[in-house]
Amino acid sequence: MTRRFALTAAFVALALVWGASFLLIKESLGAFTPGQVTVGRIVLGALTLRTIMVVTDRPWPREPRFWAHMAAVGILLCVAPFGLYAWAGESLPSGLSAILNASTPLMTALATAAVVPLERLAPRQAMGVAIGGAGVVLVVGPWGLAGDAIAPALGSLPAQLACLGATACYGLGFAYLRRFVVGRYRYDALSVSTVQLTMAAAVALVCAPLLGAVAPLQSPSLGAVGALVLLGVFGTGIAYIWNTAIVTQWGAVAASTVTYLTPLVGVVLGTMLLGESLSWNQPVGCLVVIAGVVAVHRSRARTTAVPRPAARPEPALDAAGARG
Repeated sequence: MTRRFALTAAFVALALVWGASFLLIKESLGAFTPGQVTVGRIVLGALTLRTIMVVTDRPWPREPRFWAHMAAVGILLCVAPFGLYAWAGESLPSGLSAILNASTPLMTALATAAVVPLERLAPRQAMGVAIGGAGVVLVVGPWGLAGDAIAPALGSLPAQLACLGATACYGLGFAYLRRFVVGRYRYDALSVSTVQLTMAAAVALVCAPLLGAVAPLQSPSLGAVGALVLLGVFGTGIAYIWNTAIVTQWGAVAASTVTYLTPLVGVVLGTMLLGESLSWNQPVGCLVVIAGVVAVHRSRARTTAVPRPAARPEPALDAAGARG
């Protein structure tokens, strides 16, 4: 009973942290550039996980090829999407960013089907992806590109496409993990996540001038600094541990349902704390996206339930695609 309560609490905390990350990005941008938010959260997340590794006396991976793979994963799962979300956060409501992030499982399904030979989409999964794609179109609202609404619609379109580009990066990152890391290296999720963030931090620091992270600071407020610290320590660091514990006990499919809650948290926080408003099509489109994700996961659950020789358990890393 104690373990069940702890896992439920971790699940709720994970939904709150990942849902709130879009609000924290918005608050951080009040004093930092998108590049500074990107580099700052990655470095803080890496330092947090490295500290946990040292305190828990975890062994560090030694294979150079593994570190090279994790550098690629760090770019796809951290540097690129975090940068895109931070850039989009300058012009998009945090709630809308959270809604668009709900397309991550769909992007992951498409990328995995394209990259991993054994993960081709079944007909029902393809139908779920199509439903989710229709939901994304509904969220973006292309009908706004006509008449008097064309100017504001065109103004927000690049930022919305940036959010979708971030979810595409997540999808490619998880597909890369399935193809080149999972099953080849025997490290726990904390060790893998720590190496991933360490390599991402190294890449982000090297690319800091290109990301605009070296711009002079202009007396950042305590709120902006606090938001960036929370985003790095919890949203980019400790959340990995919670996610790993949930996946280990509940499985990847059940754990991935956190994706259904993060848009709700993001919209509620953006509305209550920032006074943001959304048009009718955005929450409705989010529900359609979630319906597509449910269809994909149910079809996958039926497929993996069939006994197969030498089948591998679903890797924990696949359920981590709900981050912001």
